Amino acid sequence: MSMFEWMTREGFDKLKAELDHLKNVKRPEIARTLEKARAHGDFRENAEFDSAKHQQMLLEARIAQLEEKLSRGRIHEPGPGDGTARLGARVRLRDLKRDDIFEYSLVSAEEADAGTGKISVQSPVGRALLGLKTGDIAEIHVPAGTLRYEVLNIKF
Repeated sequence: MSMFEWMTREGFDKLKAELDHLKNVKRPEIARTLEKARAHGDFRENAEFDSAKHQQMLLEARIAQLEEKLSRGRIHEPGPGDGTARLGARVRLRDLKRDDIFEYSLVSAEEADAGTGKISVQSPVGRALLGLKTGDIAEIHVPAGTLRYEVLNIKF
């Protein structure tokens, strides 16, 4: 595992906001639920207490995970650079087989969301696009065959 994890400003801020929400909203909610469950007495048959303890365990694990990611996180501020596709780039592509045109944003694994066109630079497609320039052809080997995309434009 690398010492640093590069991510976009948007991704870093999103993780930070989630951490803040978990610490300042969810943690106190669970603490109140635990306190209420403790008032019921016998812990051996207290499903509400058991459930709250389980929620607390999951919450604390996520908080620790986010704190670790943010401590290793480094924000990649993309500039115009040399026009190559890299973290933070928005890449417009044409599928050479179907002639479809679409765009992907290259992001960290934590930020990836295929539904919104954000793909990880660690995914097969993301890795294949890294370093390409406008006019280059990406050939991506997938189980169903080979995808061929032409890079139409790269924006930051």
